[in-house]
Amino acid sequence: MKNILILIFVLFYIQVKSENKNIKVGAENLHKYNTIISGKKIGLLVNHTSTIKNIHLIDTLFSLNMNIQKIFSPEHGFKGKIERGKSIDDYVYKYEEKSIPIISMYGKKRIPNNEDLSGIEVMIFDIQDVGARFYTYISAMHNMMEKCAELGIKFLVLDRPNPNGDYVDGPVLDTLYQSYIGMHPIPIVHGCTVGELALMIKGEGWIEHHDRLDMKVIKVKNWNHNDEYILPIKPSPNLPNQKSIRLYPSLCLFEQTVVSIGRGTEFPFQVIGHPHYKSDFNFTPISVSEESKPKLENILCYGIDLRNKKYDKKLNLEYLINFYNKLKDHDTDFFDKYFYRLAGNNILENQIKKGLSEDQIRLTWENEINDYKKIRKKYLLYDDFE
Repeated sequence: MKNILILIFVLFYIQVKSENKNIKVGAENLHKYNTIISGKKIGLLVNHTSTIKNIHLIDTLFSLNMNIQKIFSPEHGFKGKIERGKSIDDYVYKYEEKSIPIISMYGKKRIPNNEDLSGIEVMIFDIQDVGARFYTYISAMHNMMEKCAELGIKFLVLDRPNPNGDYVDGPVLDTLYQSYIGMHPIPIVHGCTVGELALMIKGEGWIEHHDRLDMKVIKVKNWNHNDEYILPIKPSPNLPNQKSIRLYPSLCLFEQTVVSIGRGTEFPFQVIGHPHYKSDFNFTPISVSEESKPKLENILCYGIDLRNKKYDKKLNLEYLINFYNKLKDHDTDFFDKYFYRLAGNNILENQIKKGLSEDQIRLTWENEINDYKKIRKKYLLYDDFE
């Protein structure tokens, strides 16, 4: 009876207008993938954002008597509550009388092994991304795609809108500097949904055995790259609202500097500060559930409050250049040693140190951005902003 009620609830909400112009994420379009997964042994790469309205995809699939074998989870864990960078162990998910293994892809291993995927016939990826190269959900997707290609497992992407999908910006990653926070030669703001990016990863041969991967993308309905998409669920602990999500691509560059971007406050990724910056605005980071021992913990920081400022559709370097110029005499080690991983190259740090302006730095990206846009265009599933 419970399963029938869940299914009725899901189907009801599919007919109801959402606050995002009646956008229907890929998972909602059940008729598009029901026959693909029926009777199959299913693996899920999902987290707390994998919902149809407020019902989790797992509940929906169980209500349809689908055979879920294993669940795989990315950074922040299945429930999306574990702070960034923290290793996550495997555990067991209890659903009524069922026990399903949850295998972490952000723990002892980032790539599942053959045993983890044994018996799986179709793998479903359904996670809300935010459209920045260094946001690791797309890295988990990449690794799972590669294993599915190797083992002959069908890969199904239930697509979702990109809340930063209305522009492309930033340096294109130099593949000499690939890491888990930058696996592909794409700009910081890549302008793709996870479905479009999956098509690009396969089509450009960025995974081994790419030609063997049997993949399908279930599209979003009633959305295009011109539409702003307000996430109904925060995608990770320190992105609590739309402003933080829109500022994330620009402010994340501060993560590998001495400057705080509000971790350990009620407004992460919405403020910038440091003890030696001169300003009337201040905040003090403290340990919270989302971030234990944040940068500059219990130290009064002065800086800039972006909560009421309009954000532009661009990667903003002015804040980074400004703070470097103000603090370089106080702290000669302004940049941490892994800044290049976020930048995607070893050039940006030196450009800032040499005193180049934002416009001058942007000119050095222009050719690679234009080349990337030509590649991106081949894989777009939705009307573009250009």
